[in-house]
Amino acid sequence: MAHRQDHIKKMEQKKQARMAAGILSDRFPKVSGIVIHMTYFHKAENPVLMERTVNFFPNSNAYFNMECMIKGCEEGGFDLTRFVKKQIKDHKKILKGKLVCKGKNGENSSEHSSIAYEINVKYGRKRSK
Repeated sequence: MAHRQDHIKKMEQKKQARMAAGILSDRFPKVSGIVIHMTYFHKAENPVLMERTVNFFPNSNAYFNMECMIKGCEEGGFDLTRFVKKQIKDHKKILKGKLVCKGKNGENSSEHSSIAYEINVKYGRKRSK
């Protein structure tokens, strides 16, 4: 029962964080869409855990904190917010990089998971008056 209450509490916190991030079109009016491609890695014989693509539309929440996909990871994940903001500020279309999860996963707290990411930003056309 306590585990279920913790899960419900965490889900509510994530929902509040998404809402607090605002709507993409409000936060970044010149952006018409964002696509983030991620390859998740973990320490194992076959290091690729999964590949994931997340699409953001003008009406999407501007929430770019991706979860760690390792079961049992606490307080981990990959916050891409600062990278997205800088990319948009610099008006770049593509940004690639790597991040290591700083979360805790029992005894495997150090570098138990990482991602390689590619952020693609599509800018809207300027409207003529």
